[in-house]
Amino acid sequence: MSLNNSSNVFLDSAPSNTNRFQVNVINEGHESSAAADNSDPPHYEETSFGDEAQTRFRISFRPGKQECYDNFLQNGETTKTDASFHVYDSHTNTYYLQTFGHNTMDAVPKIEYYRNTGSLSGPKANRPSILEIHEQLAKNVAVAPGSTDRVANGDGMPGDEQAENKEEEDKSGAVKFGWVKGVLVRCMLNIWGVMLFIRLSWIVGEAGIGLGVVIILLSTMVTSITGLSTSAIATNGFVRGGGAYYLISRSLGPEFGGSIGLIFAFANAVAVAMYVVGFAETVVDLLKESDSMMVDPTNDIRIIGSITVVILLGISVAGMEWEAKAQVILLIILLIAIANFFIGTVIPSNNEKKSRGFFNYQASIFAENFGPSFTKGEGFFSVFAIFFPAATGILAGANISGDLEDPQDAIPRGTMLAIFITTVAYIGVAICVGACVVRDATGNMNDTIISGMNCNGSAACGLGYDFSRCQHEPCQYGLMNNFQVMSMVSGFGPLITAGIFSATLSSALASLVSAPKVFQALCKDNIYKALQFFAKGYGKNNEPLRGYVLTFVIAMAFILIAELNTIAPIISNFFLASYALINFSCFHASYAKSPGWRPAYGIYNMWVSLFGAVLCCAVMFVINWWAAVITYIIEFFLYIYVTYKKPDVNWGSSTQALSYVSALDNALELTTVEDHVKNFSSRPQCIVLTGGPMTRPALLDITHAFTKNSGLCICCEVFVGPRKLCVKEMNSGMAKKQAWLIKNKIKAFYAAVAADCFRDGVRSLLQASGLGRMKPNTLVIGYKRNWRKAQLTEIENYVGIIHDAFDFEIGVVIVRISQGFDISQVLQVQDELEKLEQERLALEATIKDNESEEGGGGIRGLFKKAGKLNITKPTSKKDSSINTIQSMHVGEFNQKLVEASAQFKKKQGKGTIDVWWLFDDGGLTLLIPYILTLRKKWKDCKLRIYVGGKVNRIEEEKIAMASLLSKFRIKFAEIHVIGDINMKPNKESWKVFEEMIEPYRLHESCKDLTTAEKLKRETPWKITDAELEAIKEKSYRQVRLNELLQEHSRAANLIVLSLPVARKGSISDWLYMAWLEILTKNLPPVLLVRGNHKNVLTFYS
Repeated sequence: MSLNNSSNVFLDSAPSNTNRFQVNVINEGHESSAAADNSDPPHYEETSFGDEAQTRFRISFRPGKQECYDNFLQNGETTKTDASFHVYDSHTNTYYLQTFGHNTMDAVPKIEYYRNTGSLSGPKANRPSILEIHEQLAKNVAVAPGSTDRVANGDGMPGDEQAENKEEEDKSGAVKFGWVKGVLVRCMLNIWGVMLFIRLSWIVGEAGIGLGVVIILLSTMVTSITGLSTSAIATNGFVRGGGAYYLISRSLGPEFGGSIGLIFAFANAVAVAMYVVGFAETVVDLLKESDSMMVDPTNDIRIIGSITVVILLGISVAGMEWEAKAQVILLIILLIAIANFFIGTVIPSNNEKKSRGFFNYQASIFAENFGPSFTKGEGFFSVFAIFFPAATGILAGANISGDLEDPQDAIPRGTMLAIFITTVAYIGVAICVGACVVRDATGNMNDTIISGMNCNGSAACGLGYDFSRCQHEPCQYGLMNNFQVMSMVSGFGPLITAGIFSATLSSALASLVSAPKVFQALCKDNIYKALQFFAKGYGKNNEPLRGYVLTFVIAMAFILIAELNTIAPIISNFFLASYALINFSCFHASYAKSPGWRPAYGIYNMWVSLFGAVLCCAVMFVINWWAAVITYIIEFFLYIYVTYKKPDVNWGSSTQALSYVSALDNALELTTVEDHVKNFSSRPQCIVLTGGPMTRPALLDITHAFTKNSGLCICCEVFVGPRKLCVKEMNSGMAKKQAWLIKNKIKAFYAAVAADCFRDGVRSLLQASGLGRMKPNTLVIGYKRNWRKAQLTEIENYVGIIHDAFDFEIGVVIVRISQGFDISQVLQVQDELEKLEQERLALEATIKDNESEEGGGGIRGLFKKAGKLNITKPTSKKDSSINTIQSMHVGEFNQKLVEASAQFKKKQGKGTIDVWWLFDDGGLTLLIPYILTLRKKWKDCKLRIYVGGKVNRIEEEKIAMASLLSKFRIKFAEIHVIGDINMKPNKESWKVFEEMIEPYRLHESCKDLTTAEKLKRETPWKITDAELEAIKEKSYRQVRLNELLQEHSRAANLIVLSLPVARKGSISDWLYMAWLEILTKNLPPVLLVRGNHKNVLTFYS
């Protein structure tokens, strides 16, 4: 559609993106004419994501069509602001929404729809719901002020979210780093440590050039695999602050993330002390040489270390920008020092340096140093353990992920490039120093070769020096003996010292920044509630000042202890544990096959990541086995703690994804297993018609008692009414009701359906509930106590669902307790009282605040008076609510109802469960009470079994039943054979039954045939005389059974009784309800049970 009419204008906000389309509001009044007068193809405006889109509309027009805009204003018309905009305005013109030139509410894809609530990167938008798209559009629907863009573009935020995003916009001045300054520089500085300058030469001397390079490459392999895993995780969605903790917790969940996050933050804090002490030791060595000691070596280290860490803290607290500048300066010094070493290797050596073993590049020295020459007590793994910490530090950039402009791009690029550059440098230094310096040298310029002396293949001997006495006595120079080889080789020695200073201080500074950042992210997630104090940030960069202070305290403590040789292996293992979990996170996320695992960085492999995790664990034991054990113990303890506390977070971890996949695989695998009485069919798998699970807790409790840890339990609710309203109510309460089950530790599912009538809903549940073998085989319902006052349709539905269950070959359990199950009225009153109490407390708090603000007695007295008025008002409302209930004669009843609703939560004392197994239903009537006796609450109850029999065969029947029960391996206390079940009940009992059914009888035998036929047609549900006569014996039995139950089981804790079956078409609904009523009248809690007549018990092994 083209814009060729002054009135036909698009309302749009400022365009900011040229490859998305705008959903526009157009004037319908001129649409048809515009389309007819102009044959141009449809014109689509660019979508605007600017801030103005949230506040107002702007006029936009096609190039060359500005006169339309001018004419539009000249005609006196104006664009509607969002305050006056209506989707349908019957008074002026009608407005629609347009996407791709069509009138529709459908919105185009936008990134705002996929953001989380409170996202730092921008506001979350809400697309039109499927109901808004699908339902018939009502006219004259007003759009609330400020919501125009939400309707047109799918935007819109609650006020709180808007405030949060406004706050984030105010912090737009925060310093953010690119991949070079933020990641590459930090990682290179952290990887290049003092090991490069004072230990690498010794490693080459011990392991030789060949194995030395292998050690470097093996260490690099571990860090490279970890780097690849880190890159994969970091590019699988938006990364916030927290570094390794954030990556692990969002992948594996809070249990792993919380445990490793705490020890990783602690390791970084202690690493500050380690690096500072390394710096202080170097300074003290220089003081020794110049004879300028302050006190003694140990105390000098403490003094210098304390001063250094205070200065570093000042740089960190000054802000990330200052810290980054300091890092760049330190990197420049470090690079100059490394270059200084390489330059020194080509500067011709003098006699002093030759006597100390440096001869420039010599093939003979290279050949001699290529192989290993381990001294006593050293080996490949011990040397590897000493070098490996030099390769760590690859997470220095990831640890400040919250301060990176684009973490998804910066972390992979910076980390992997840093690993490559530092590895090349390590290998280069190792080869160069191995090709220039011999292993042992005396340092004596007079130890030259005497003519005629046999060199025995010694490289130094071939170059004119005799260092043979080093084989018999210790020497001070050479690769094996002198840690200052690089200073000797370099062009200018003090630069190497400067490099050592740079390496130690940069690593200390990086750790001092990393620890608070990681710790702050951990505290913000509130996994450890006691640490919430440290979550607060300050300034535009949200600096964790409290975390800085804590890190400073920890670092100072370890500097003053000055016993870091013991703690160092544990810290190295803490870092390795983090690496192992990052690798495992990558493997786990890939293995879980979650659709949400889509890393943009594709250069990784799940099995390589798993290998990296195993390798990290192995290296932990290689470095120090007892430190590895301590690390695992601490991590396991923290894991158990977090698991026990169950933090209220949901990050969509791969653990959850794998749980789903495992559950799905197991469910599918079960379908391939044939049904067996010992496996599936013997488990009560129940649908419980509780409605909302909190409204009938007793019904749920008794069902949960025999399904917990053994069978399926689904709490079901049927919403009856208009589908749109029912579905909305049903969906809004799903999560809340399932959460209630979890909170109350009930192992059950919640399911709901919307239906036109109750019976249709239950029928749907009976057919569709469950999955594979985990499919319900028993329906549990509460007894309908008010059946005599109920509507006809209610009774038809109630009895109908019992018929439906039997039709679907599903067993039925009907539970009756004296007070009934439904406590929804009580819950409603409690909710009202809680609201009133909250209002009262809020009012009191407001009055208290006002009193504290106002100093005048008169004003204070005024507030007190108002307080009394307002406080007593809700109190009177509360009293009136209670009085209303009492006036309805339900106050006392409600108290009894609340007590009855909790009766199955309590431990049942010593007593009996009486099982009246009158009809063989496959054994469910016997199995349910047996399972109950296995539960803690019911274990003190004994089973008493009652069966029917003949009067003259009571003993034989008892022996036969005892034999059957012993074969079933079911323990029982007593067996009673009732021989007089089929006797007529006494007259009083029968009279009660007749009076019960009297209102529902047709009495057609007392009327003429025509009248009787008419009554049958008008009231087909009534009990006919013919029906009552035909099943008189069965009615006698129900009444007689109640007499026997009163006689034998009145004191039982629970009665389990065979449920009589109403044959379809033979027994009317009201008569069946009368049977159930007379059968269970005036008894303890009763379970009427009828299985589906399939075996649930077996005596075969």
